[in-house]
Amino acid sequence: MADVAAEAHVSVKTVSRVVNREPGVRPDTEARVRAVIERIGFSRNGGGHALLTRTQTIGLVIEDLANPFYSQLGAAVEREARIRRYQLITASAEGSPTRQRGILKGLVARRVDGIVIVPADDVPATDPALVATGTPVVYVDRPVRGEAADIIVSDNAGGVRSAVEHLVAHGHRRIGFLGDLPDYWTARRRREAFVDILASLDLPGEPRVAMGPHTDDSLATVLAGWCRGRDPVTAVITGNNRVTLTVLHALRRADLRLALVGYDDFEFADLVDPPVTVVHQDPGALGQKAAQQLFGRLLGDESPPHTVVMPTRLIVRSSGRVPATAPAGAPPAGPRSPRRT
Repeated sequence: MADVAAEAHVSVKTVSRVVNREPGVRPDTEARVRAVIERIGFSRNGGGHALLTRTQTIGLVIEDLANPFYSQLGAAVEREARIRRYQLITASAEGSPTRQRGILKGLVARRVDGIVIVPADDVPATDPALVATGTPVVYVDRPVRGEAADIIVSDNAGGVRSAVEHLVAHGHRRIGFLGDLPDYWTARRRREAFVDILASLDLPGEPRVAMGPHTDDSLATVLAGWCRGRDPVTAVITGNNRVTLTVLHALRRADLRLALVGYDDFEFADLVDPPVTVVHQDPGALGQKAAQQLFGRLLGDESPPHTVVMPTRLIVRSSGRVPATAPAGAPPAGPRSPRRT
């Protein structure tokens, strides 16, 4: 089948569709594939037929099933699959490239028709088993290096810029960035964007950056250090929802009040005191777009791989409006009892 695909200049999946008389192949493409099949004498046997038949299942590999961001992303992929009467198999790689490879092999063994992946690192996830079967892959949330594949990501730089500009508009000039583990592409991208944006705005001093892993105690120590001296930090931006929650605890522990903008919205962000300003990226929209791109490939889309950058938006709440002159040791900005509604 791979020889037919190479000779006809199409994907292995397209050959599969032609052989199984499935829809979604242009007439001229089908004619070209059948001509190659006739010329080289390709035929399918019983075992081969089983491998070529659609299973009406797709796979989803994410980082952490417990993280609300990924659960929302997964729910959107599942909705798109359900609309098309497909079953979804979901697994968590837990940030481990080794675990991810094992999951992908398992999905190939189950003969899924396509896979949406939140990659554990930026090394291509496609292995020989995926290539041999022609299984379409769409990467979401993070790209990979040197692989021709569809990629769906958020506008990370634009999101960070909106956070910085919001704080600068409220008088802040000393702003810190608290990021997640630098192993993650998103963490590195947001850190790089923060440093670049501070330079473009010509803000004074060296950028204050601390990357994960973080704990309540470690962040309390970092924040206390940043707030000492002649030019203390008066505002911080976090790299994702997990870091934001840790920062809220650390601010209370260190008895500090700082302006705060978190990357990613989170449950009850509007109920803590003060309510947390966030850069909102829509995980549902990311999942929906990734699934739609995957099903487009399954229906015969053979256009070059696409990279789609999804927009973010700033949700302004009180935490981003704390004045730049707020003294260290003022009432803490950590979570308090939710307001009654």
